[in-house]
Amino acid sequence: MYGYDQTGNAGHAGQHAGHGGHTGHPGHTGHPGHGAHAGQHYGQQPPPSGYGQQPLYPEPSPPSLAEAVRAFTTGVMSPEDFQAIFATSKVYCPRGDTPGFLALHNTQQPVIPMFTTLKELRAYAGKESKYFVITGAEVLDLLPSGYGFVLDMEGEHRIVFDAKAVEEMVDFAMRRMYG
Repeated sequence: MYGYDQTGNAGHAGQHAGHGGHTGHPGHTGHPGHGAHAGQHYGQQPPPSGYGQQPLYPEPSPPSLAEAVRAFTTGVMSPEDFQAIFATSKVYCPRGDTPGFLALHNTQQPVIPMFTTLKELRAYAGKESKYFVITGAEVLDLLPSGYGFVLDMEGEHRIVFDAKAVEEMVDFAMRRMYG
């Protein structure tokens, strides 16, 4: 069979070479009935160059943090899904001359500005501003008690998490991690 194999045996074509005299033909995706045999070799050695480089059905990449903010603020994404993406995403934080978060105190309660992209941070703080990058999970771990944060302050889909919301995010992360 030539072309794409709809049965999920793609990526195993060249792996038969050198195993029992089978030779892979360009575009050949395995022999019918040998799916289990082909699966036994998966991951043991890389396929020869040019074979099986792309998975047949690539995993969809998760939305970026900016896309997640947009989806969450428009009600398309659940808080749980947003938090899962936030936890593993890079967050850009402006900083001063000393290490640590910069907080805004001219709000109802202190919040820390954070950004989903370097472009968003630069729009807020200027091109030469200092910053550091951490994951959302690290934000939840390191954020001082009593502080909230705002994502993309100058962005179209700004989102504010007050101190209580941050506590709830931490509780949710702990339950998810430890049951």
